Amino acid sequence: MNWLFAILFLLAAAGTAPAQESRIAAVVNADIVTDGDLAARLRLVETSSNIPDTPDNRQHLIPEVLRTLIDEKLQLQDAKHIGITVPQAEVDKAIGNIERRNNMQAGALDAFFKDRGVAKSTLVDQVTASIAFSKVVQARVAQDVQVSDDQVDETMKRIQADIGKPQSRVAEIFLAVDNPSQEDQVRQLADRLIEQIRGGANFAAVAQQFSQSPSAAVAGDIGWVTPSELSPRLAEAIEKMSPGQMSFPIRTPAGFYLLYLMERRTQGAASPDQISLSLVEVVFPVAEGASPDERKKAEADAQQVARDVKSCGELAKIGAQRAPQLSRQIPQIKASDLPADQVQQILALKVAETSKPMVMPGGIGVVMVCQRQDPPGLPSRDQLSETLAHERLDALARRYMRDLRRGAYVDIRE
Repeated sequence: MNWLFAILFLLAAAGTAPAQESRIAAVVNADIVTDGDLAARLRLVETSSNIPDTPDNRQHLIPEVLRTLIDEKLQLQDAKHIGITVPQAEVDKAIGNIERRNNMQAGALDAFFKDRGVAKSTLVDQVTASIAFSKVVQARVAQDVQVSDDQVDETMKRIQADIGKPQSRVAEIFLAVDNPSQEDQVRQLADRLIEQIRGGANFAAVAQQFSQSPSAAVAGDIGWVTPSELSPRLAEAIEKMSPGQMSFPIRTPAGFYLLYLMERRTQGAASPDQISLSLVEVVFPVAEGASPDERKKAEADAQQVARDVKSCGELAKIGAQRAPQLSRQIPQIKASDLPADQVQQILALKVAETSKPMVMPGGIGVVMVCQRQDPPGLPSRDQLSETLAHERLDALARRYMRDLRRGAYVDIRE
């Protein structure tokens, strides 16, 4: 492939003359990928993933970008063969979803790419192929997905057995190895992507551009998983990681995985950022430099209130009467936004239960939980069935794509 690197290096480094842009880079059945297509997609990948445009990066990225373009040609050809089309409204919706995931306003993606010299049509082509292939998978293999009651029961038992165990929110980049001859090339790509991410490239954006898993459509995010939901190799790697860390390439029978651990929690226990509370807080003042007797008086007042008060309305009334400057009602707050030294004590309270006195800014305070909203508990059987169906559909989609490659005529030109 050195000849291809040399030609495309000159293409990207020196600017693209019209003749060069129309030169054929690959023939895919009856369609072609031009050098101009390749250069435009390379620019999109580098820009969206925050990968520097250097000769070394281009040399390593070009084979993978070309593979992606070839796959998209195969996907669009198959979609056309069975009469599938992609309306513009679906493309616009998908681009809007990309903007929302990246906290961008509607239409901001156009300006972002325009400022960086990336044609919108390059992104539209990529999104169109993704939507088309999703429809192909639904039409071709979705009917083969069957989930039995026994399988749902088995999964439910496993989830129940995992209650109290660590659960991790993970993002992935999957790079398939379809035959042994690709082993070194795919491993080198995995190493290169790790190098780029550690150098500042965005993991989510790299996943969108390079991952060959359906999770690429959601920036590689596979959600919350327990060790029993992963293959032993992936589970072992996640167990050794801390939030914010990325794995080395992990070889599985299907290919290489790069994993990024976003968060960790205990299965069955909601994390503080998932719990919303309504509170009443009363603080009995203790002035700076107060005497021990004054502090004891405030502590005694707080203890009496904690013992006697039975409702949020009663506590709010006491606060308004005795400590209006420091007392407050909090209609809604996430538990994660509470002071770190108070979170566990407040989360341990039942509704309408008053806390023990605790040190707060300005004095000694007590807190009562008026309302508490926890996230949903264990998934329902319908939710589990849907999750299992998605997993099987993903596996069938990868197999179907592999079959498309094997049955295609692909000629990479000099």
